[in-house]
Amino acid sequence: MEATPEALREAGLVDRLRARPGLTRTSIVDRGDVTNEPGWAPDPDPRAKNRDLIAGYLPRVAGRVLDALTSEPDAALHVIGGDCTTHAGAMAGLAAALDERLGRPARIAIAWFDAHGDFNTPDTTPSGNVWGMPFAMLLGRGDPDLVAASQGPTVREDDAALLGGQVLDETESRMLAASPVAFFGSGMLGTVAGQAALRAWAAVVAERCDGLYIAFDLDAIDASEGLSLAMPEPGGISLDTAVALVRALADAIPVIGIGTTAAMRRPDLDFDVTVEAIARLVEAALG
Repeated sequence: MEATPEALREAGLVDRLRARPGLTRTSIVDRGDVTNEPGWAPDPDPRAKNRDLIAGYLPRVAGRVLDALTSEPDAALHVIGGDCTTHAGAMAGLAAALDERLGRPARIAIAWFDAHGDFNTPDTTPSGNVWGMPFAMLLGRGDPDLVAASQGPTVREDDAALLGGQVLDETESRMLAASPVAFFGSGMLGTVAGQAALRAWAAVVAERCDGLYIAFDLDAIDASEGLSLAMPEPGGISLDTAVALVRALADAIPVIGIGTTAAMRRPDLDFDVTVEAIARLVEAALG
């Protein structure tokens, strides 16, 4: 996943975005990759693997996002991952940029699309993988160093929703159920009633929030769609449904940023399918 942003550029993502009908009149500026050296390393820590590397990396993501959005004051954001910790860093930069634009503390909503919850903490994780924690981190949950690296909380829990979650750890599931975070499972989102419920949630947060960030882990999309991902999952939402859901959110509340994560070039899958899916999702959010 570390190599994905460069791989997506090589596969023509930027040109694909410019060619989407809804983005043809949009100026797209590529600000390049955030330095990620030495990157991932083997780590036996059962609570938070590579925590020092990640805690050092996320502020660099936040700084790049803040610099990009202050250099282009009217711009919206598309962040390419990498794993989902990218969203925690992006939210920190986005919140700081919006505070500066508005001249007051901004209130941002988040729609977190993911087959997994990413709501673990070092105390609940069964794997120690920090990429299973960023949704919790940006909401202010977890160890102080990881929350601080995310400048959390950048979103209030009652302004947050998990969409497409279906592969959750037991403790993580209990924590989500006991929290104010809205939860729309993949099966529910495939129904008319579920989509109506999502639109109702978006209408409510639109009344009190300045904008929406969409964190889109591509494994929320069903594995049958053939996207080239690190952890494809069956039982997800279709790509067409995902695009329609993103468009519905954008119709209800201004989207100030979208991040697409968890793509990974694999020899057994057509990477171009993934490039096209990302382009469609970004067009739905920002077009």
